[in-house]
Amino acid sequence: MKKVLLAVVGTVVLAAAALVYTVAARPSPAEPAKVEHLSLAPGQLFFRSTKTGNVGVVPLANPGAAPKFSDLKCDRFAVSGTTGMCLAVRPGTLPAVSDFSVLDRNLNTTHKDYLPGTPSRARVSPDGKRVYWTLFVTGDSYAATGFSTRAGVYQLDNGELEKTIEELPVLVDGKRYFSSDVNYWGITFAKDGKRFFSTLGSKGKTYLIEGDYDTYRGKALRENVECPSLSPDETRIAFKKKVGEGVWRLSVLDLKTMRETALAETRSVDDQALWQDDHTILYGLENAVWSVPADGSGAPRKLVDEAASPAVTS
Repeated sequence: MKKVLLAVVGTVVLAAAALVYTVAARPSPAEPAKVEHLSLAPGQLFFRSTKTGNVGVVPLANPGAAPKFSDLKCDRFAVSGTTGMCLAVRPGTLPAVSDFSVLDRNLNTTHKDYLPGTPSRARVSPDGKRVYWTLFVTGDSYAATGFSTRAGVYQLDNGELEKTIEELPVLVDGKRYFSSDVNYWGITFAKDGKRFFSTLGSKGKTYLIEGDYDTYRGKALRENVECPSLSPDETRIAFKKKVGEGVWRLSVLDLKTMRETALAETRSVDDQALWQDDHTILYGLENAVWSVPADGSGAPRKLVDEAASPAVTS
């Protein structure tokens, strides 16, 4: 379905970020000094090198250690259990086309497909049975120029590929919501592989959507929630909250009380945060991977320089 450009400055900022990411931040062709064979062993912090694009890793217990690098290059990288995902834009394609690769515990490709758009977010469900993503898409609007987002899901067990969830029936304020400018981004799944959350953007607003993938239904829980990330204990959502034009504050939402807690990171973070565990949030910012306590206490801590797209194995 053709989509109308979201009439929000936030989406324009996302579009600008996509252009910067694709053009200005494209890694150099240089390779790391040494490429090694990596595996999804527990206790590791994976990341994407912003210098070369290669997937790197450090011990989660000692992120200051010298990193090791794979020959795998990704724009977004994600893992859960023994499943990995690599999302990489094809160089020189216009409009942009991205490949997504499903990886085994040894980072060997078990499935590969392509999607229209530029990589934005990537995740693997906690059970390792689904991979999902968000891409910026051009030419998907009635406007002469503009961007929209597509969020989709691939199921490993049956090979079903859903390139976009934009047809998901959703209730907003208890009523079925219809609009030609609906966009989704930032999917996050629960452990059962059915319950999921995402952002819906439409008519200048963003909503946190809770959905059931089996029944394919959803409902809006709250406004002004973007790029949700479900905690391991499934009681909280880490997200970016818009506090100004092009400015977001990392926050955590308690799903039972709907109470928000702003985190100690006061800089604007345009990323889908990742839970290292039930107490710690990871995110990419200013060419590095950072951590911050999930309860609003403490202070941000830089973990890895020249890094983005953190992923952890447990």
